[in-house]
Amino acid sequence: MYQLVLTTCPDEIVATNIAQHLVTEKLAACVNMVPNITSIYCWQDELHCDNEVQLLIKTEESKFAALSDRINQLHPYDVVEVIALNIQQGDKHYLNWITNSLK
Repeated sequence: MYQLVLTTCPDEIVATNIAQHLVTEKLAACVNMVPNITSIYCWQDELHCDNEVQLLIKTEESKFAALSDRINQLHPYDVVEVIALNIQQGDKHYLNWITNSLK
């Protein structure tokens, strides 16, 4: 099964570093970086409003554990968002490309 994994980063430097590692280590076929998102959340009983970079990571379910571990190794946050969404449908050519990219 294919997955779209989401994580947020504090800036483009961290986001680029994580994205490049995931792709070159064949944990992800592709990572899209979406800059300038605003995240509003509570952390240690305080409300935060931060500018972050969203990563959209395309991979296979079999890679999730290693991918999650690698993101946590490279990420500066104490608690890192790593959420996987199963891809229910997709263009067969694109899905085949994901598979081939992860070999």
